[in-house]
Amino acid sequence: MPVKRYRRDQSEVSCCLKYVIFGFNVIFWLMGLSILAIGVWAWTEKDTFNNLSRLTNIALDPAFVLIVTGLITFTIGFTGCVGALRENTCLLACYAIFLAILLLLEMTAGILGFIFKDWIKSQATNGFQAFIVHYRDDPDQQNLIDWIQEKWEIIKNKQCGYDVRKQDYHGDRSLVIYDRGCLRAGEEWIESNLVPVAGVAVGVAVLQILGICFAQNLRADIYAQKAKWN
Repeated sequence: MPVKRYRRDQSEVSCCLKYVIFGFNVIFWLMGLSILAIGVWAWTEKDTFNNLSRLTNIALDPAFVLIVTGLITFTIGFTGCVGALRENTCLLACYAIFLAILLLLEMTAGILGFIFKDWIKSQATNGFQAFIVHYRDDPDQQNLIDWIQEKWEIIKNKQCGYDVRKQDYHGDRSLVIYDRGCLRAGEEWIESNLVPVAGVAVGVAVLQILGICFAQNLRADIYAQKAKWN
């Protein structure tokens, strides 16, 4: 009796593609959930939900930034993860659209940032000055500013320059206290690490493009399989 060999039909859904999308997006889903949980926990610790009037500038609130970042990451990861696992073309389409919008916004921000860098620098300076005004009001802002100074500048004095600004101090103040602003320190850090920063940006863009292509290919496989059985 001749043995009938089974040949995989090209219209079948690619399991490799399906589980690659699922696996990567499980990571992003959990990552987004963790970031979101940290942001909500930070707001809960500060009792922000019961005192929203305390938010002087919500865009500069580190906890709010974590909540928004976590929510976006969680949503994208959820649509990609569940869409691939359940072979749901609607969720996969949403996943591809979310990634395309995010990629477009990143490219637009990069181009506008290069064209209007002076205006953006001015706005960042004003925002950071407002940040410093409320330094003692928000522990998250305080910790962020301290972290920036510690990581981007050399720690010179743990006692905030105690006695350094007195008239009878004869030493070099720049050797004891910070003598440049955080924005300037940030600019110098980016300039000195331009290649790694650019590499990360390109890598993120490539991953987003691959995610869009993989989602569209999986949707095409699913539609082809449905057409076969119909």
